[in-house]
Amino acid sequence: MLGKIIGGVMGARAARNSRNVDQPGGALLGMAAVTMARRFGIPGVIAAAAGGYALKRYNEKRRRDPASSFRS
Repeated sequence: MLGKIIGGVMGARAARNSRNVDQPGGALLGMAAVTMARRFGIPGVIAAAAGGYALKRYNEKRRRDPASSFRS
């Protein structure tokens, strides 16, 4: 319970620096991150971070050069 509270506070503070997320949304994301870390463990968190980074790179590349993206 204490971890979720700390995660919520940290998420709300991190949301102050983001234009896309408001403070209540940041608090919910912080609490979800703590829950995810507990459930998946360290390897799962590392895999999720790597997957998020790969998705970010793919989206940036697709935005930069729309002709090279996969089209079905």
